[in-house]
Amino acid sequence: MSGHLHVENLTKHYGKEAAVQNVTFTLEPNTATALIGPNGAGKTTTLSMLTGLLNPTSGTIVVDGKTGDDYRHKMGFLSQYPQFYGWMSSREYMEMAARLSGVSARDARVESEKALDFVGLGDVKGKKISGFSGGMRQRLGLAQAIVHKPAFLFLDEPVSALDPIGRREILNLVKELQQSTTILYSTHILNDAQEMTDQLLFMRKGNLIEQGSLTNIQKKYEDAHYQIHFTTSEEAASFIDGSTYAAYQENHIAFIPIKEERPRMQEVLASLVASPHLTVTKAERSTASLEEIFLKVVNGK
Repeated sequence: MSGHLHVENLTKHYGKEAAVQNVTFTLEPNTATALIGPNGAGKTTTLSMLTGLLNPTSGTIVVDGKTGDDYRHKMGFLSQYPQFYGWMSSREYMEMAARLSGVSARDARVESEKALDFVGLGDVKGKKISGFSGGMRQRLGLAQAIVHKPAFLFLDEPVSALDPIGRREILNLVKELQQSTTILYSTHILNDAQEMTDQLLFMRKGNLIEQGSLTNIQKKYEDAHYQIHFTTSEEAASFIDGSTYAAYQENHIAFIPIKEERPRMQEVLASLVASPHLTVTKAERSTASLEEIFLKVVNGK
C-alpha cells in the first residue's frame, strides 16, 4: 500500500495561538489532493509538518501503515519560494540535492540528470542557476523534489508565481508524476485545482472545514439552476411573471433554481414554446464554479 498517508488530529500551536487545529484527512495512493484556503489558513504549516520541517504539537502521521520519522525519505517537497545557489550549475545543485535526499554518491549523477531531463532542463545542465528564468527555477525546484523518486510529493503553491505558459508546463509535469506518486499541493488558483484534483481539502483559520472528492464537493454546493437568456430584461420579467417557478432575474437572464432535479429542462422548454412572443437566445443548466464553492465554504455560507 505504498503511497498511502493518514493524518489524525494534526495540531500546531505557537504559544496559545493555534496555527493548525485537529486536522484529519487521508491521501490515497497515486491521487492528487488540493489544499485550498485563504492566506493564513494553515496550508503551509500543514505541509511543513508533513515534510518534517515543523514538529506537530500533537497528532499522528501514518505513512503506509507506520508512524515515526523513518518515512521522510519517501517525501519530496517544493516550497513556495525555493532558494538556490546562483553560482552552482543545475547539475551541481541537483547532485547536492540528490545526496541530501539519500541518493548514493554512485547514483547521484545519473538520477540528477534523469530528473533534469524530465522537467525539461536537460539542455542547460551546465548553466549557472543565476541565469535561470522564474519558470526554469520552478522546474529545477520540482526536479530536486523528485530526484530520489519519492512516494509522496508535497507542493506549496507550485505555480502561483508563473505566467500562464509556465503554469501549464508545470501542471502537465505534475499530472505525469501522479502516475507513480501521491501528491498534495496547496493552491489559490482554483481553475488549476478543478482540472487536476481528485480530492479537495478546504482550510480556514487553521481548521479543516470541508473535504471530499471534487465531484462530491461540487454536488454538495452546486447551486444548480437553469439560465434562460432573453433579448431584453422586459422579456425575462414577463417570463418570470407568467411562470410557476421560483425564478429570479438579473438583467435579461432568468434564473430557475433546480431542487432534487426539478423542474426538468423539458418542462422549462415547453413553457418557453408556449410563449412565442418571447425571444430566447440561450437556455442552459449551470452550477456553481469552484471559485463560488470556495467562497461559500471559507465564508461559512
